[in-house]
Amino acid sequence: MEQLQNEIKKRRTFAIISHPDAGKTTLTEKLLLYGGAIHLAGSIKSRKAQRHAVSDWMEIEKQRGISVTSSVLQFDYAGCRINILDTPGHQDFSEDTYRTLMAVDSAVMVIDAAKGIETQTKKLFKVCKQRNIPIFTFVNKLDRFGKAPLDLMTEIENVLGIRAYPMNWPIGIDGQYHGVYDRRKKHIELFAADDSHGQKERASVVFSMNDKDAIAQIDNDVYQTLLGDIDLLDTAGEEWNDEKISHGELTPMFFGSAMTNFGVQNFLEEYLRLAPQPQPHESTEGIVMPDDEKFSAFVFKIQANMNPAHHDRLAFIRICSGKFERNMQVFHIQENKIIKLSQPQQFLAQDRQIIDDAYPGDIVGLFDPGIFGIGDTICDTKNKFKFADFPVFPPERFARVEAKDTMKRKQFIKGITQLTQEGAVQLFEQPGTGMESYIVGTVGQLQFEVLEYRLKNEYNVDIVITMQPFEVARWLEFNDGKEVVPESLRGADRGMFVYDMKNRPVLLLNNEWSLGWISDNNPDIVLHNVPPDKKEA
Repeated sequence: MEQLQNEIKKRRTFAIISHPDAGKTTLTEKLLLYGGAIHLAGSIKSRKAQRHAVSDWMEIEKQRGISVTSSVLQFDYAGCRINILDTPGHQDFSEDTYRTLMAVDSAVMVIDAAKGIETQTKKLFKVCKQRNIPIFTFVNKLDRFGKAPLDLMTEIENVLGIRAYPMNWPIGIDGQYHGVYDRRKKHIELFAADDSHGQKERASVVFSMNDKDAIAQIDNDVYQTLLGDIDLLDTAGEEWNDEKISHGELTPMFFGSAMTNFGVQNFLEEYLRLAPQPQPHESTEGIVMPDDEKFSAFVFKIQANMNPAHHDRLAFIRICSGKFERNMQVFHIQENKIIKLSQPQQFLAQDRQIIDDAYPGDIVGLFDPGIFGIGDTICDTKNKFKFADFPVFPPERFARVEAKDTMKRKQFIKGITQLTQEGAVQLFEQPGTGMESYIVGTVGQLQFEVLEYRLKNEYNVDIVITMQPFEVARWLEFNDGKEVVPESLRGADRGMFVYDMKNRPVLLLNNEWSLGWISDNNPDIVLHNVPPDKKEA
């Protein structure tokens, strides 16, 4: 028990969230650099050197400089074991991000100093707020011209409705910052010139607040402005409140530049000091505490073909309680059987290693022969329960997808089935069409592009995508429980009648008006936004 508690205290498991291009993946890289996990950081912008972000393992991500999958990265720093989940920045992959946020204990919100709060940041922040998880803010790109720090503080408070407590404060003028003032330690940290283009750790020198050498380096006018800003923050700013931070009502705020390693180490060290260790989780048997010696975990992500040569499939689990041991036997609730957990792996993006043990807070990849699903619970064979269900997003775009070459039907079915099990797209069958084509539902357009790219590159199947005019999907049930078939539904021909992969009837419709007509003319039908056994996100 004592060893278990000590290991729990070391763990920090968090996700990095942001709008696309705010620097989320770059910050991830730099945290790995300071953690010693990589020796040379590769900015995702440095295309000439053909270096790509360690956390962007999929080829399409390297080409576009975006993240479309959730990467899982682990490293040690200052006695802590850190699990970073780098989420997709693109809004079309909100559901993947939502599931990732179910597996973390806190979040780091990255904000572009020039653009401030952007659309996707607001959406992801809302998810964090719903879960009441602590949020740490990193204002990025201080090496460029941007908004004034006080204006950014105000924007966070007005747009997101959360108060901000600056942990450090930039020293200098817009785009020309020399260093930061650390409010807790009450010292000035001035950074050396960045001559490695952010690929190596940034050297810095620490001075006391009134050190004459520091004042001479930053200019007296800049120094006087700093004194005025600090006085304003101390007298009129938010007071530190641990409880508000733990409930996501107050965000510790850091200023820096991930690209040039400005303020990154200071952020990492303060985050590890303040961030929560692994937290309890709700289950059908009540609250599961991390230090409960009986093992439990849930699946929050499934990824096919991380090694395309082997067409492998990995289920990512978040350990919630007890000690994980290689080859241990556990009970898989959804399959209702005992399984053996062999070949457990941990990651530095596409680089993995087999592990012998892991603890609450850790993320482990399990070889999956096709038995796991998103949200599945695995637990001690003598203590069976189920963790709370994952909410799902209703699909908003639909297309008919079929293989160009009918001779590749087998690869097509295997590929589209495996990619559907990852949870990025939803698959439907139209009665009478067989398995020659499927109707695919997604949250956004980019998911179709990624689906096409991955079927081509991972399964060697070219596909034809024919967009459909539907925007609304509804799962159907009669009040009296009788079977729903097209003939029993008045106006079924106003849309497309399909079945999901669990053979449940679904009606696809063009718009809300058509939906209203169906509802009015079938008073005994129940219409669900998502499958009846799921909760909508």
